Amino acid sequence: MTYCLGILTTTGLVLAADSRSNAGVDHVQRVCKLTTIENPGERVIVILSAGNLATSQAVVTGLRQAARGGVAGHDLFAARTLFDVAQIVGDKLRAVSERDGKFVEPYGDPTASFLVGGQIRGEPHRLFEVYAPGNFAEASDRSPFMQIGETKYGKPILDRGLQTDVSLDEAAKLALLSFDATMRSNLSVGAPIDLMRYRAGSLSATDLAVFDEDNAYWQGLRQRYSDGLTALVDSLPPPPHGG
Repeated sequence: MTYCLGILTTTGLVLAADSRSNAGVDHVQRVCKLTTIENPGERVIVILSAGNLATSQAVVTGLRQAARGGVAGHDLFAARTLFDVAQIVGDKLRAVSERDGKFVEPYGDPTASFLVGGQIRGEPHRLFEVYAPGNFAEASDRSPFMQIGETKYGKPILDRGLQTDVSLDEAAKLALLSFDATMRSNLSVGAPIDLMRYRAGSLSATDLAVFDEDNAYWQGLRQRYSDGLTALVDSLPPPPHGG
């Protein structure tokens, strides 16, 4: 299992993924699930992946190999819009699934899903979720975040605290707290966490931070949030007794 999160704000995007991949309790490894395909000053494309590792890696590697290849409908550097990029990712996912799916199914779930975010010069920053069948949906100001993988534990804090007009730093804090909630409740999600803050219009993917278990900021954030929750609960009045 994994957890990937994309947040759309008025000023940019926050994109984050954990690094744990497991095929049983005795086969756990760290894998980077955040891929950047960039032409600085012209386009930034960030792809987050969840699901079957072989499927997701085949999709991402195939997209990288096709980039700048000039093949119509397959080259991410030739895509006119982020919508076209999401369509290319979905098409590649379908192709890999059709090729490999029937061979993988006897041994496990072959499906994968993706978040695709970024910006191409001349259009606004955008965020899409590409589902296992290859179709996709787009985030909006009414639905400003998208999750794939182990989504349920990290969703409540985003529902409560996220607004599209928050700063990228505030959105990044909420993203990390969403990961904290998920990791506390599900051992199949784990550090390091790759977190990118993309500022709209920058057309640059340089703001990528990595938070390992021993990262001082990550440890402090988790502890202060836990202490704050405990103090808040202590300050609330008890419910009335019956009778």
